[in-house]
Amino acid sequence: MKKIVTIVGARPQFVKLAPVSRALRGKFQEVIVNTGQHYDHNMASVFFEELNIPRPDYDLEVGSASHGKQTGMMLDKIEQLLLSEKPDAVLVYGDTNSTLAGALAASKLHIPLFHIEAGLRSFNKRMPEEINRILTDHVSTLLFAPTETAVSNLQKESIVHHVYNVGDVMYDAVLYNVNIAEEKCKLFDFNVESKQFYLATIHRAENTDDKEILRSIVESLISIKNDVIFPLHPRTKAKLEEFHLFDLFKFSNVKVIDPVSYLEMLTLEKHAKGIITDSGGVQKEAYFMQVPCYTLRNETEWIETVECGWNQLVNPQSDNLADIIENQEKREYVPNLFGDGKSSHTIVEKIEQFFNEQ
Repeated sequence: MKKIVTIVGARPQFVKLAPVSRALRGKFQEVIVNTGQHYDHNMASVFFEELNIPRPDYDLEVGSASHGKQTGMMLDKIEQLLLSEKPDAVLVYGDTNSTLAGALAASKLHIPLFHIEAGLRSFNKRMPEEINRILTDHVSTLLFAPTETAVSNLQKESIVHHVYNVGDVMYDAVLYNVNIAEEKCKLFDFNVESKQFYLATIHRAENTDDKEILRSIVESLISIKNDVIFPLHPRTKAKLEEFHLFDLFKFSNVKVIDPVSYLEMLTLEKHAKGIITDSGGVQKEAYFMQVPCYTLRNETEWIETVECGWNQLVNPQSDNLADIIENQEKREYVPNLFGDGKSSHTIVEKIEQFFNEQ
């Protein structure tokens, strides 16, 4: 049985891992490596519990650091692990430092590299994620793109071999887990009523590391007429404290809460009147749930959600978020932009085909 080392480390990757791991096991020996890029319980270990993912075979416990130091520590540890495990392939997800470290380690050791969520581009190289995804795509052996746009992006960079539009594994995950979430997580626990609140998530450095931008985001949330549920990412919490912005939330409509689990997040997304975010994954989940999304960025990798009208880009400093929300026109839902919900099985079929052709 062929051995595949799967490398994950951040919250969105745990979500994508769940359906793919289910499809892989039985056909391949999977060795799961958690780099520890996200290490808070609600950002990491709770996902393995909730989504019934096998516990990682290795936990590298890298934790937080600067981009260079964090990636370097991961690269060193992953290389040692790969030399020991001698896998037939390495599988990585998305665009984090864990993704890049796994990609570099595999390519240097001439181990076939499979990239899930290949071909995404924001065309903004100031984003660390953009650099990670470009470099990973250019050293990958099999590239699993979630959309035709992603395939086209790869073609423009002369990446045309072993590129497959398989759909989005996050859609697989949502379809599998949304009913489980409804059974296990109750909206009552958050003291809000269905379709009477907005959900906000902010975590990207471009929004959190500049005091004035972060202040503008906080003021935008406060200006919304409905209640806003705001689960705080550890990075955002640290910056709100550093910039002394927490006082702005006093006596406001914004309910600041600790990070929520994946199933809790699905429940909140499903029942929200709208979603305000800078997360790529949350943009898609909003679309899957047919909930209007307002993305606090100037660009998005998931351009399909904007083109179909279910997502709107908002500059928190120059745009009036409250007015945009108030004047949002209802749009007709456009289904199946991200596949049929069976992406994980298609990926496994392509991997089997790859090995059979060797």
